[in-house]
Amino acid sequence: MAVFNPQQLKKLEQQAKRNRGHFSHAQLNELQAQLSCDLDTLLKALLPVAATFSQAPISHFNVGAVAYDKATGGAYLGANLEFSHQALSLVVHAEQSAINNAWLNGANEISRMAISDAPCGYCRQFMNELDKCAELAIMLPTLNTSLKELLPSAFGPQDLDNSQRLLASTQSNIKSLSHEISDTLKTHLQNAYAPYSGNLSAVEISTQSHGQFYGRYAENAAYSPSLSPMQGALSQLALAGLKLDEVAINAITLVETKGYENQQAVADAVLKSYATDAVLLHVLAEME
Repeated sequence: MAVFNPQQLKKLEQQAKRNRGHFSHAQLNELQAQLSCDLDTLLKALLPVAATFSQAPISHFNVGAVAYDKATGGAYLGANLEFSHQALSLVVHAEQSAINNAWLNGANEISRMAISDAPCGYCRQFMNELDKCAELAIMLPTLNTSLKELLPSAFGPQDLDNSQRLLASTQSNIKSLSHEISDTLKTHLQNAYAPYSGNLSAVEISTQSHGQFYGRYAENAAYSPSLSPMQGALSQLALAGLKLDEVAINAITLVETKGYENQQAVADAVLKSYATDAVLLHVLAEME
């Protein structure tokens, strides 16, 4: 299998930090030429780069994942993220991280996933929420397979009469807000995926020197694999090579749908894992 040498990997890691875990179609073509390999082999070769963004203080098990967007030809890295002194259920899996990264950046057709280790059942269920998941190819270090083969007789959105799918849901409209928020956060709120609870929600982490980081609620038909907006935003921070308690924070804003709120406790719990005095601003939205 084609691999990058240590010097190339270091360069790719720095490039990924600058781009928050994104490689464009043109960049992938250039890397394919360097390795003289096909796309699947390249995605596998990028897994060590993805795994360098893992923050795993509990398991010390670093996992990397790469999601490929067929529509744009771009690739999005992901890595597992764990929170010290919090329930293990709050962990962000590498597959979730990569899909979240792609989704937040406008991807709408993930057709391939490369993963450094076989996906657990939790992650297979999370991937099963994707639009066109029946066609999703899975590349492991020693095996090329598919989600359909890894998750036979699957339970999914159709079993709960949900016609929407992650990456292909409709945009909602905002009627009113209890506090003004940025236009970008409004857009993330409108594009959140919450067909089961109705709580469209999103998070903005504003830093003094590194810009803004966002997360949207991504629900799942099996409920437990749902990804909270705070987890999503902190995963994006990690993919820039940063930790919340190592950067200066201007503000952290959580916006939820009024009457359906369920994310503040999760956000507070996750924030307690970091040595930060940042205060969470909680905003309620009425949606049309």
